[in-house]
Amino acid sequence: MKQLPIGISTLEKMRAENYTYADKTHHVVSLASSGGRYYFLSRPRRFGKSLLLDTIKQAFLGRKDLFKGLYLEDNWDWGVTYPVIHFDFGASSAYQSKETLLDIIWQTLLESAKEYKVEINQNLTYGSAFQQLIRNIADKHKQKVVILVDEYDKPILDNITNLDIAIELREMLKGLYVCIKSNDAYLKFAMLTGVSKFSKVSLFSGLNILKDISLDSRYADICGYTQSELESEFAEYLQDGNIDKQELKTWYNGYNFAGTEEQKVYNPFDILLFFDGNYEYRAYWFETATPTFLVKLLQAKHYFIPNLEKVTVSDNQLSSFDIDNIPLLTLLFQTGYLTIQKPTKIGTQYAYVLSYPNLEVKASLNNVLAEIGSNAEDKEQIINQLFCVINDDEWDKLQIILSSHFASIPHDWYRKNDIANYEGFYASIVYSYLAALGYELIAEDVTNHGKIDLTLIMPDKILIFEFKLIKHGTAEEAIEQIKAKGYPAKYQVRGKPIYLIGISFDPAIKSVVEVCTEQL
Repeated sequence: MKQLPIGISTLEKMRAENYTYADKTHHVVSLASSGGRYYFLSRPRRFGKSLLLDTIKQAFLGRKDLFKGLYLEDNWDWGVTYPVIHFDFGASSAYQSKETLLDIIWQTLLESAKEYKVEINQNLTYGSAFQQLIRNIADKHKQKVVILVDEYDKPILDNITNLDIAIELREMLKGLYVCIKSNDAYLKFAMLTGVSKFSKVSLFSGLNILKDISLDSRYADICGYTQSELESEFAEYLQDGNIDKQELKTWYNGYNFAGTEEQKVYNPFDILLFFDGNYEYRAYWFETATPTFLVKLLQAKHYFIPNLEKVTVSDNQLSSFDIDNIPLLTLLFQTGYLTIQKPTKIGTQYAYVLSYPNLEVKASLNNVLAEIGSNAEDKEQIINQLFCVINDDEWDKLQIILSSHFASIPHDWYRKNDIANYEGFYASIVYSYLAALGYELIAEDVTNHGKIDLTLIMPDKILIFEFKLIKHGTAEEAIEQIKAKGYPAKYQVRGKPIYLIGISFDPAIKSVVEVCTEQL
């Protein structure tokens, strides 16, 4: 059985030590032969970007031995090799100042100069030294140079909550990246990868030669495992674990970068840890980095959390942002917490419908969002209590749990805003708690008579929720509305017990005032 390449991002090690490897080298051929020379790719963290760049590097270095049996072996000119300068900004754990960034830049410049036996003047600025390095290598080796930049944006993202430092590091990186365009005559190929795409005005000013393939359908599966790749490369693991493939798909598949259904991908980190972790369904990817900044942004904007189930954004909005102007949905997409559900249009503009990629992200993100106005310990207690109440049909306790939570939210949450008067504020909190349970939860569930506020589908029952501010109706009236609009009809064919739950909130006391339940 092949080894699982957990934490392995070099092609040589993967090929030499019998690790599982999904052959993506047809994409390398396409990039090198399609007429373009300079590329940009954005993908969420731990998606295999580093391995992709190393694969490209080894191809240009002429390491044919590493591609035996792969597509590239018979589809590449191995008679020509190219020198490669490879910046890896993921090598530092954190960029807390410009000195850290300067160290990484100069380390790369000096190591490349030594490798290709050329001199660079260390009294120059790093930008000028980079230009000198490119030209000296090209002149000495009589061959154009390849530039690869891994995690190009990490120095900025490490300081996303410290605007002054983030801007300072952005300007430093701009001074480095602009050298790519000014040395076009000396370059064969260049590729930058990262999590986020900053606007051309802010970071890529003067670097308009980059072709962004992040949402190019031809490269939708350039990183990650497709379903077919999973089943072929991990066949032994799937067989040994007696895996329910549909459950595995529900948990971890679903990332879509403007491709077809067949091009949807699994995050490699999830799959590798799942097989290595005794086939247990856990939030492997999510737990590697708690999205504290995103949670604060969602809270600051008073975002209606159930809308994350289905939200439409323009292509322009999705493609880039700047440090001091961060569209929330753009950041959620680029960091992997939302993905493309389907393409659409807003007027004549290209647009996309976004949603959660899979159950792992939906449940885990909402588990974190459920901490609004509480601490982690209280949140876990409430989630456990909710599960017990719903699982055991103890509906008389539901109001007590919800009222207790809303009563504990500090008054500061309501100061200088009117969120207590919005039904969506209360619905968002209840939604996050229910989503954290990990069952199928549908917000604004569409029927032929209207939209259900929330539908929770469990193995043994179905719950239909309707929310009301007390000034708009009581909990009993919410249930009557569910019945009057025939909402349960959509689920009666499933043969499960259906519970109608009406919840009313009172802005004056900032809490739940009534919960009514009826079983059909």
